[in-house]
Amino acid sequence: MQLPAEAVAATATVEVIRLSARPARYGEPVTGPVVSRWTGQEAADSLRLISSMPPGEARLCFSPGWGLRAYGATDELLFELIFCFSCHHGWLWGPAVPEELAFDTLSGNTAEAEALLAHFRDAA
Repeated sequence: MQLPAEAVAATATVEVIRLSARPARYGEPVTGPVVSRWTGQEAADSLRLISSMPPGEARLCFSPGWGLRAYGATDELLFELIFCFSCHHGWLWGPAVPEELAFDTLSGNTAEAEALLAHFRDAA
């Protein structure tokens, strides 16, 4: 999945959110409890893992269970991201996200996806 390189480089903190519901529309805030906050190497490694996930074949369910919020060094929101590992869709939005990166697919049945999902579950 393609993430904005400048925003990834500027990320100081990543919040992991267990979604209570998906946003009704693209760009609405992610809702649900924050189950973990990753900083430093843990945040960088997680974003690198997401960036390494290959595209997937799109399906139709879009029932994301997890989301992320990335913040810069002064706690400014850089981007939000939600995933559906079943239908292979990801939504990405925020002040640091160019329009062409808004929607992407990711393969939900790769080693990278399994590692990321395990990381989310461990965080919860």
